[in-house]
Amino acid sequence: MRRPPRRPAPPRSLTLPGGDFEPAYLALHRSGELRRRAAEALDMLSSCRLCPRACGVDRLREAAGVCRTGRLAAVSSFFGHRGEESCLSGRRGSGAFFFSRCNLGCVFCQNCRISRMGEGVPSSAGQMAEMMLRLQEEGCHNINLVTPSHVVPQILEALALAVEGGLRLPLVYNTSAYDSAESLRLLDGVVDIYMPDVKFRDPALAERYLRARDYPEAALRSVAEMHRQVGDLETDRQGLARRGLLVRHLLMPGLLEDTKKILSFLAGLSRDTWINILTQYRPANQVSALTFPEINRPVSREEYYAALDHFKSLGLHRLD
Repeated sequence: MRRPPRRPAPPRSLTLPGGDFEPAYLALHRSGELRRRAAEALDMLSSCRLCPRACGVDRLREAAGVCRTGRLAAVSSFFGHRGEESCLSGRRGSGAFFFSRCNLGCVFCQNCRISRMGEGVPSSAGQMAEMMLRLQEEGCHNINLVTPSHVVPQILEALALAVEGGLRLPLVYNTSAYDSAESLRLLDGVVDIYMPDVKFRDPALAERYLRARDYPEAALRSVAEMHRQVGDLETDRQGLARRGLLVRHLLMPGLLEDTKKILSFLAGLSRDTWINILTQYRPANQVSALTFPEINRPVSREEYYAALDHFKSLGLHRLD
């Protein structure tokens, strides 16, 4: 879909003496707090309430809740991803970790082989730490944790080992925004860049398309907490993200009014919020003319420009 020729102003640059950058988690590592949080998070797996589903299952004994993930996180793939936002991909790519499974049930998911069928390899903390360090050695600009909400304890456990091995990259938490307050507490001072994908504001839409009626309440609460922790997005002199909040929103066919409500919420959070209005929706997974006819088409150009007009009317100005 064609974008308008005029580009909004980029996020402000972060002044870093000598171009140096220290990710947030290093301070926690030096104090011993990073390992303490990893241990606390792992203990919480015994009665898991690490996401809003609050299944209460004992994942240490491999009991499976909604996310169907036990003691180990499963990694579908990890590589230098050049298709993310430019402030993440840069010239050498974002070090993306794609975790298997998910705590949502999006009927339109384009990655259902990973999110629903569980394509991936169970990986120990040591193995995941090695993956992180390999991505750093390959020159990636950050570690980008994709669909991480259900594996926060495993991420913290691996991160503690990776830091001891020399990891020094910014940490990106690339989430559906269906996160619990408890998980975000554990991540405070650990994550440098939060990148939530805020999907729906209307509980009825969330129930129909995500199988989670409480999604809007949980997601908006989570995004507000993310912003409290890291503030608006900041970049270095090369335009690479170093700290802050970057919000994605997938524009859906026929649901423009819901998009407007989400944009209004984000404007209330901060008019300097950097937002990426995604237009790549296509019918996939369970969506067909018979099952969900109302979303069985791509987003129109008119819908995108209407969303963009509302974005501008709110005083928002940072658009990827």
